[in-house]
Amino acid sequence: MNDNVKKMLVLPAALIIQSCLGGIYAWSVFAVAIHDSHGISMSAAQLVFGIASAAIPLWTIFASRLCLRIGGRAVTALGGALFGAGFLLASFSGEGTALLYAGIGLLAGAGIGHSYVTPISASIAWFPTQKGLVSGVAVAGYGCGAILLAQIAQHLLASGADVYGVFRIVGPIYGAVIILCSFFLFPAPGGRKAEVNTACSLAGILKTREFRLLFSGMFCGTFAGLLVIGNLKPIGLSAGLGPAAATLAVSFLAAGNATGRVTWGFISDRIQSRAIPISLFCICCTVLLLLLPLSPVAFSLVSFLIGFSYGGCFVLYAAASAQVFGASVVSSIYPYIFAAMTASGLAGPWAGGAIFDLSGSYRWALVISALTAGAGSSYLLRADNRKCISCEAQSRC
Repeated sequence: MNDNVKKMLVLPAALIIQSCLGGIYAWSVFAVAIHDSHGISMSAAQLVFGIASAAIPLWTIFASRLCLRIGGRAVTALGGALFGAGFLLASFSGEGTALLYAGIGLLAGAGIGHSYVTPISASIAWFPTQKGLVSGVAVAGYGCGAILLAQIAQHLLASGADVYGVFRIVGPIYGAVIILCSFFLFPAPGGRKAEVNTACSLAGILKTREFRLLFSGMFCGTFAGLLVIGNLKPIGLSAGLGPAAATLAVSFLAAGNATGRVTWGFISDRIQSRAIPISLFCICCTVLLLLLPLSPVAFSLVSFLIGFSYGGCFVLYAAASAQVFGASVVSSIYPYIFAAMTASGLAGPWAGGAIFDLSGSYRWALVISALTAGAGSSYLLRADNRKCISCEAQSRC
């Protein structure tokens, strides 16, 4: 197979893999079914999504190192196997939660973490002159994944399928698709993975105010976004929407997420790190709109705007890392900023479900989500645009 053919296969394969992984953002559809059919509290159901969201960044760090040993395609295939096995294990949960936490929370979360890195890096390696566009397209696939899975799941559930039966369908099919597509993530000719002194980079950046600002901003944005994403369908149902309309809102949020990832990348190229507090302020404002009485159409449009604003979390901080610390150390720094999502993933979705269990309403959960994003925006406004000198010198800004 010549290089031109390989080049044309890499990006579609990356897009398909990211779309499969992004199906986790359809979790609110499954959470409602688990709550209604198996008597599991909403907070317990949301903790599944929270554990998965927390596991992803941690496994991403591990996977980036494992790629240096066994190669990106093997790591991606391993991720596909873990993803599929996680959904299969969760399908045997019955009325308990242990297998849900272990299956989707830990195994599927590990699968996403393993499979997330290589599709993006392989695409960039094959299209070196179009890094921004290619990475935006690949990451947008992750944002779009929930659209397809939400509609498939809603159709199966409306047809009388049990939610755990849906897991038994999703697991093998999605896992197999990821494994198959991993074989098309060909290494670029002449490409070599650079070794990065992660310990040195980490020791330097942990001393800087800039790292604390970026880590805090990532936490605030993902906490606010994941609280809404994990609970969006039940939020819609509690607002008086029907199941189909609430599921449609999940798809609109996913579409906004995909669009936002590309658009915020474009904005970042022009105003750099100043885009971060703007994106957090947008999250705050759009979440507050859910407190208003909304028609089904308006609810879906607001969901799109929330997804759009939240999409900035996954492009702006990587770009800011390059701006502040230097492009040469982004691969070692950004995973630790991304690790803020470990804390927000555990806290955000669970908090939304717990508040609903206690109060029977999502109003205060939405207020907390908006206030968190707003606080992050205010905090980040204090950041300046000074560049740190190389972390190799172990210097502070």
